[in-house]
Amino acid sequence: MPTKRTALTGPITLLSLGHACVDVYQGAVAALVPFYVSERSYTYAAASGIVLAVSLLSSVVQPLFGALTDKWAMPWLLPVSTLVGGSGVALAGVSGSYALTLAVVALSGIGIAAYHPESARMARTASRGSHTAMGWFSLGGNLGFATAPLLVAAVVATGGLRASPLLVVPALAGAALCVAALRAVEAVPAVPAAPRVSGTAGGGDRDDRDDWASFMKLTGAIVCRSIVFVGLSAFISLFVRQRTGGGEAAGTAALFVLYLGGAVGTVTGGKLATRHGRLPVVRWSYALTVLAVAGVVLVPGPLLYVFVALTSAGLYVPFSLHVTLAQDYLPRRVGTASGVTLGLAVSIGGVASPLIGAVADATSLRTALAPLIALPALGWFLLRTLNEPEMPDAGPRRPAATPHPPAARDACVKSFQHDDQG
Repeated sequence: MPTKRTALTGPITLLSLGHACVDVYQGAVAALVPFYVSERSYTYAAASGIVLAVSLLSSVVQPLFGALTDKWAMPWLLPVSTLVGGSGVALAGVSGSYALTLAVVALSGIGIAAYHPESARMARTASRGSHTAMGWFSLGGNLGFATAPLLVAAVVATGGLRASPLLVVPALAGAALCVAALRAVEAVPAVPAAPRVSGTAGGGDRDDRDDWASFMKLTGAIVCRSIVFVGLSAFISLFVRQRTGGGEAAGTAALFVLYLGGAVGTVTGGKLATRHGRLPVVRWSYALTVLAVAGVVLVPGPLLYVFVALTSAGLYVPFSLHVTLAQDYLPRRVGTASGVTLGLAVSIGGVASPLIGAVADATSLRTALAPLIALPALGWFLLRTLNEPEMPDAGPRRPAATPHPPAARDACVKSFQHDDQG
């Protein structure tokens, strides 16, 4: 009989690996930008328009999928959306037509949008409220981002952009992992929803636990984080080549550092939150990001890589904490919360990419990236007044008049601490 720890870590591991296979394609779009510039002579604005295509579709569609998963469980979306997301990117280098390239990348964006709300809902079920477990789930996506520049560089090296169909391989693996994850999650009891409160003046049920004001402030902060992340993702490779005098390898290495630092940051964020609380960790991360982005923009030479790594940590430490905070601010709308925090608020940063590209075409990349320094400070300002949301119950409520005996209470505490370490 599997232990409780195995019951949690098995599904989370499968979901994390599947998440990696999907988010390869979010990272791949940005990783393709330098090759569109070099092989097809796209301007910065035109190349960033491709990032906009995937971001805009994902931004609009993902909250819709989140709302749908609040009403109906749609586990079949995981393997199907993984295949759709991978197919779009795999076709992104086949045709020289700019319009067709935009279309297939947009298709990929729809697949990515469909995947995240349902996968986050399932990860919440499998994690049983553990910040660390949700950190591991988010880690998978970050590893996918980190792998994307290396995978794209290796594929394009074999035959240019026309070799892009080889990029479908992670999608095939991801679909198989999603099917296995669905079977594993079925064995994990769902986190019960909080009881509805009735008796409002207008009659019917009233939802007292959805804190929309706090959720919107959190969303605003995530949008600030998104613009910084997407802007750097689209242009850091080209920027580092200019600032260091290196070639394609130097640019790819910078993008890899930007993504890989997130793998460490996400897991670290979950552990720090367990010890210090989610909001203090999130606020300090945004403060760190202000200084780190300033270093990226202003510091020349190889030292720039250090600030890229610090920026990555500052952007990613709060990543999984954003998701759990949003879900706890909207406990009755977990799919919507996940769709906004993993979709709309994250991918909307792509909307700013063409503006950054246009400024870069008119002036310089350094001038275009400089405004990104101020955005984490704005995010910190939005976060400073937030309070920790009430945690949803991990199990059925017990009557207030029959509290746990001391021994049973201590056993429950030890069990929760053990789960959170898993």
